Amino acid sequence: MFVSAVLAGSVLAVPSEFVLAGAIGAGQVDPWLGVLVATAGNVLGALTVFACGRGAAAGSRRWAWLSRRLPELTPERAARAERWGPPLLVGSWVPFVGDALVFAGGACGLRWGPSFAWITLGKLVRYAVVAWAATAAVA
Repeated sequence: MFVSAVLAGSVLAVPSEFVLAGAIGAGQVDPWLGVLVATAGNVLGALTVFACGRGAAAGSRRWAWLSRRLPELTPERAARAERWGPPLLVGSWVPFVGDALVFAGGACGLRWGPSFAWITLGKLVRYAVVAWAATAAVA
């Protein structure tokens, strides 16, 4: 479950919700333990995407092609990103869009702490809803 959540948190399309729901439905895992494990794995995967965004913005050789395509981060844009960026990362759980949000957050240079908190909140709520639905389906 942890591995599928890490992969799902990265740019790979792995159905970690089905793994969690299946494990709960089969009685293999306590719902809340499953939520915590899946959330931890998914956040770890998302933080790798965040770090890739940081690398792209830094203009390292590996990401040079992308850093040329990023808009210039002026002080005004940086202030706006710092204010509104971390709360937007709560949407990191949304398929496809979430990865782009997390990558952009890293590329904009958002601080790790608030970004981590908002990403974790979004992922935790998603997995809690999945666990609730799986538990309700079994009962």
